[in-house]
Amino acid sequence: MRTVSGGEVAGILVAVFWAILVSFLAVALARLAQTLKATTKLVADVTDQAVPLLADASQAVRSAQTQIDRVDAIASDVQEVTSNASALSTTVASTFGGPLVKVAAFGYGVRRALGGRKEEDVPAKSPRRTVIVGRTVPAARRSKRNRGNTGK
Repeated sequence: MRTVSGGEVAGILVAVFWAILVSFLAVALARLAQTLKATTKLVADVTDQAVPLLADASQAVRSAQTQIDRVDAIASDVQEVTSNASALSTTVASTFGGPLVKVAAFGYGVRRALGGRKEEDVPAKSPRRTVIVGRTVPAARRSKRNRGNTGK
C-alpha cells in the first residue's frame, strides 16, 4: 500500500474545489444566457408594439396642432367681433343716448307740470335723532321711550 502525502491530499482538495466552482459557474452562465434570451425577446416585443404606438401618437399630436390652429383662428375672430360690438354700442349710445335722456327729462317735466305735485314725489324728511352721551339713538327707539314716558 502506498501512502498519500499531504501535498497530494491538498492537490485533490484543490481539484475538487475547482470542479465544484466550475460547475456553479456553468449553471450561473446557463441561467444568465436564458435571462439574456428572455430580455432580447422582451425588447423585440416592446419594439414591435412601440413603433405603431409612436406613429399613432405622432398623428394625434399633428391632429391636436391642427385643432389648436383652428381654435386660435376662432378666438381671433371672436376678439374682432367683440371689439366691433363694443364700437357699435359706443356709437349707438353716443348717437341716441343724449337725445333720449333729454326727451325723457322733458316728458317727466311735462307730467309734473300738468299733474301737480303729489305727496309721493316730495322727498320724505329724514327722522331726527337724539344724542345721548355721545351716541345717536334712531328715531324709532326714541319714540318707544317717549311712548313709555307719556303713559305715566
